[in-house]
Amino acid sequence: MTHDKNVSPVGWYLASYLLRFVELSDEKRDDPEERFLSWENTILVKAKSLDEAYVKASKVARQETKPYRGGSEGVRVKWEFEGITELLPIYEALGDGSEIAWAKHRPRKLKTLRTLVRPKGSFHQ
Repeated sequence: MTHDKNVSPVGWYLASYLLRFVELSDEKRDDPEERFLSWENTILVKAKSLDEAYVKASKVARQETKPYRGGSEGVRVKWEFEGITELLPIYEALGDGSEIAWAKHRPRKLKTLRTLVRPKGSFHQ
């Protein structure tokens, strides 16, 4: 029996979404040539299908977009939801050591591959 690669057999999906920081009074906030601070957040969602996972992840992301007053001057700002950037079914039960995502890389030199890895202490924020 073949399994549909678009369906998680355990009902979990990994979703990433992009938020962009804007000042509400900025006339250039929708200018495609402007630069913006952004965050890409990754979450887990429980869903029966890829489409349901998309809807649930979008709903979670939109909860982060309420306007507020920021900075010492109280400027009206918000995080603008740009969209879903990644949506992957998880294929095995969640637990210590479970694989939840993977990425295929094109062939690279060994010295280049080694630049991708970071030492233990470098992950602290």
